[in-house]
Amino acid sequence: MRKEIFIAIAAFFIVLCLMLSTFTVKEHEQVVLTQFGKPVGSAITTPGINFKLPFVQTANVFEKRFMEWNGDPNQVPTKDKKFIFVDTYARWQITDPLQFFKRLTNERGAQSRLDDILDGETRNVVAKNNIEELVRSSNRKPELDSIGEVLGDSLAIVFVGRDKMQNMILESANKQAKELGIKILDFRFKRINYVQEVQTQVYERMKSERFRIADKFRSEGQGEASRINGEKDRELKNIQSAAFKKAEEIKGKADANAASVYTAVYNQSAQSKSLYGFLKSMETLDKTFSEKTSVVLSTNSELYRYLKKAE
Repeated sequence: MRKEIFIAIAAFFIVLCLMLSTFTVKEHEQVVLTQFGKPVGSAITTPGINFKLPFVQTANVFEKRFMEWNGDPNQVPTKDKKFIFVDTYARWQITDPLQFFKRLTNERGAQSRLDDILDGETRNVVAKNNIEELVRSSNRKPELDSIGEVLGDSLAIVFVGRDKMQNMILESANKQAKELGIKILDFRFKRINYVQEVQTQVYERMKSERFRIADKFRSEGQGEASRINGEKDRELKNIQSAAFKKAEEIKGKADANAASVYTAVYNQSAQSKSLYGFLKSMETLDKTFSEKTSVVLSTNSELYRYLKKAE
């Protein structure tokens, strides 16, 4: 009975030792073995089953894949003395697990160290450049209005640009990160914004600039409207003048034709002349006299003779 119990305990101990002496390295992992807290041998980076001394050695597992770093927004002054908030992010990878363990121990220590490196380099690079270098990556042609003038403020010339500044920060940070067993793969500005005090001034300036452009367009529109109305009035007067001239010519021709007809009738026989004279006299009487009109006529008057004959 004692022998069976001893065999069972021995078997359990052997199985436990086997379990503690083996470990599996996955494809996305890399391992550093330590013995009493000190690294032993080189790092294990290939996947598979590996062995270690139980109770003595420890397998420290590190990530092989790309990891992210998100910086906290920091208030940074630019070269032209403008305070802005800069929010950044980066991607990094453990390239030397053994060196990484010696210098940083774990990923939490790496994140803290990256905070110091990347925030410091960002502050240094931003402080050496004007704000337009941080916002734009290249120079571009300004937008022109209908008369060829620049819309808004003239664009300042960019000598460095945002992309180059990011590369400068990445290169400088990697020089410090190399001795830590890590490599920063990419670095980007996530967001750039003015501090609250400056934002109000910038927004007011943008509004005044938009108002100025709107007033300019409104003034150009009013000028164009005045020109169109002037041309319309001039054309209208030309049309009216031509129509008045044409009407006067037609009236003149009609009066001339009427006068020629009157003359022709008057130059006809005495009977016709008498009839013409009678009709013109009657027309004169009709337009001149009314029922209440009193008139004094001479006996030698033509009208008197006509009235006498009518009587």
